[in-house]
Amino acid sequence: MNSLIYKVGANLLFGILLVFSIFMLLRGHNEPGGGFIGGLIGAVAFIVYKMSENIAATKKVLRVNPEHLAVFGLTIALAAGLMGPALGEGVFAGQWLFVGGTEDTKGWPISSVLLFDIGVYLTVLGAIVALVLEMERHL
Repeated sequence: MNSLIYKVGANLLFGILLVFSIFMLLRGHNEPGGGFIGGLIGAVAFIVYKMSENIAATKKVLRVNPEHLAVFGLTIALAAGLMGPALGEGVFAGQWLFVGGTEDTKGWPISSVLLFDIGVYLTVLGAIVALVLEMERHL
């Protein structure tokens, strides 16, 4: 698009959508949200940006090949799922690590569930952006 108004709006919306996608990713443990919806919102951010620029500019902003991002996300999700059997429990059993606690408090919980959600986020983001960029390239 050659509209100056759209380009300015798209740049503003790009940042807002990325921040909101991270919010949805992190909110997903106790409320609706998670890696899938966060990844979709993040992909929409890159699609909006692509509509205001071109494929090369979008890949430059992404900084990583979207196909590689999707494969990396799948690897992270698989690693999170295999933590359970490595510790003597079932596949995809949640594992928790508490960081920074004292004798009275447990500290900040970090879980394999969060790691799995991050993997799903990266997979969805990479796959959708790769799909859209490839479809645009063939038009």
